[in-house]
Amino acid sequence: MNILRQHLSDPEYIHILINPLPVYGLAVGMLALVLALILRNQRVTIAALILVFVCALSAWPTYHYGESAYDRVKAVSDPAGEQWLDEHMARGEKMIWLFYVLAGVAAIGVGAVVKWPRTSFVIAVGTLVLGSATLGTGGYIAYAGGHVRHKEFRFEPPPVSRAEEHHHGGEHQHGAEQKMESSPAAQAEHTGHEGMPQQGASEAPKSDEEKKQLEASRLQLEASRMQLEASKKQLEAAGVASPSASPGASSPASPTPEQKHEHHPPP
Repeated sequence: MNILRQHLSDPEYIHILINPLPVYGLAVGMLALVLALILRNQRVTIAALILVFVCALSAWPTYHYGESAYDRVKAVSDPAGEQWLDEHMARGEKMIWLFYVLAGVAAIGVGAVVKWPRTSFVIAVGTLVLGSATLGTGGYIAYAGGHVRHKEFRFEPPPVSRAEEHHHGGEHQHGAEQKMESSPAAQAEHTGHEGMPQQGASEAPKSDEEKKQLEASRLQLEASRMQLEASKKQLEAAGVASPSASPGASSPASPTPEQKHEHHPPP
């Protein structure tokens, strides 16, 4: 009893114990619906719908215990098994809703057949179609789960890891840690402790580039200064030439004192 109690307290054991229900149990429910369609019996139809309801609803505890056992199963799995486990979890998360829809349809179908017996054939056909699709989905999910611990089933390479897509029991705590690590303060601390060599290496190219820019600016300023000096010299030369030319230009117009003396008549 103690061993049994210990097994029942392990989520991975419960998951293995009840995971055939959403697949094998649902397959039996599909056969019961086919039998109900052949016999056209109301009681058989109701029994088949109840069986489909129970097996479809069993997907919830199967998923719940599988999610709780994720960390422990992954700890004892090899690298390929870890990838198959992530794929198994991702498929279950994306397609679990189909089992819930089937369970709801089966439950509504039971009430409809009891109240309106003539609708049993239509309800059985609709439930059979939806149940067949759900059964195929369950086989698709279980296919990845069977590769986790059974190496003899691995006839193809493992799928791409989906460790970031699944949501297991410790997801919220792990997500909080990731948020803390991705915060600006944590990034600054991480950069200060681990990125100091890289920062020192990146400062050298920046300083060299700044030196080149400063040298180019200095040369540009020097060229501008030389251009200003040349312009100043040109202005000075132009200022010296203009006074020397102005007296020569005005000499023919106004006679000198000697010329005036020469033109006066003798007394």
